Amino acid sequence: MKQRTITAVLAGLVLLPAIIIGGWPFILLVYVIATIGLFELMRMHKVAKYSLSSILATGMLWLVLFPYQDDLTIFAWFTQMEIVMLFVLLMLTYTVLVKNKFTFDDVGFIILAVLYVGTGFYYLIQTEHDGLNYIFFALFIIWATDTGAYIFGRLFGKKKLWPWISPKKTVEGAVGGILLACLTAVIFQVVHPFDYPMTVVIGATILASVFGQIGDLVESAFKRHYGVKDSGNILPGHGGILDRFDSLLFVLPLLHFIGFIQ
Repeated sequence: MKQRTITAVLAGLVLLPAIIIGGWPFILLVYVIATIGLFELMRMHKVAKYSLSSILATGMLWLVLFPYQDDLTIFAWFTQMEIVMLFVLLMLTYTVLVKNKFTFDDVGFIILAVLYVGTGFYYLIQTEHDGLNYIFFALFIIWATDTGAYIFGRLFGKKKLWPWISPKKTVEGAVGGILLACLTAVIFQVVHPFDYPMTVVIGATILASVFGQIGDLVESAFKRHYGVKDSGNILPGHGGILDRFDSLLFVLPLLHFIGFIQ
C-alpha cells in the first residue's frame, strides 16, 4: 500500500502539471506514455523490442497520435491515413522478407495494438485541447467507478461479473461503481457545470462508467490470454501503463463519439 501511494503521488506530480500546462509539453508526455504502453503489449506478444516490426509499429503509433486536422496533409502529398496504410504495407512486405518468421497474424496484432493504444491516447491529447474540465470529468468518473466497484464489491459482492477474466469483480461492484460515478457527476455538474442538462450528464456518465469497466476487463483479458499478472512494472505497486490507463483508453473516445466532448 505504501509503495502504491508513493507511486501514485509521484505520477500525479508529473501528469497533473503537464495537463495544466498543456501544449507540446503535454503532447510529448503522452507520446512517451503511449509508446511505453504499446511496448508493453508487444512484449506480451513477444515482438522483439529492437526489430524492424517494432520500429514500424512505433512509427505508426506516433503518426496516429499526431494532432491532426482533416483539412491538412502531411508532407504535402499524403494524408495521415495514407501514411498509416504505407506502414501497414511495409509490415506485410516484411513478412515476406523474413520468410514468415514474422507472420500475417503478427501484423494483425500490431495494427490492432497501435489502434487500441493510439486512438485512446490521441483522444487524451484532443480532450486537453477541448478543455481541462473534460479531462478532469473523465478522470473523476473513472476513479469514482473504481472506488465504488471496490467498496460495493467488498460489502455486497456475491455474483461474479466475469470470473474467467477477472475473478474478483462482481455484478454488485459494477453497479456500485456506476452509482458512485453518477453521484460524482452530479457534484461535478453543480460545481463546474457543462452546457448540458443534468440528464445528459448522467446519461454520458453511465455510458462512461460502463465502458470504463469494459476497458478494464479488456486489459484483464489481454493479460490472462498472455499469462501475465501486470502489463509492465514501470509503476511499482500499480503495474504498467496499460494497467493504469485501460479505462481511460475506452472512456475518452466514447465521450467524443457520443458528442459529449466536442
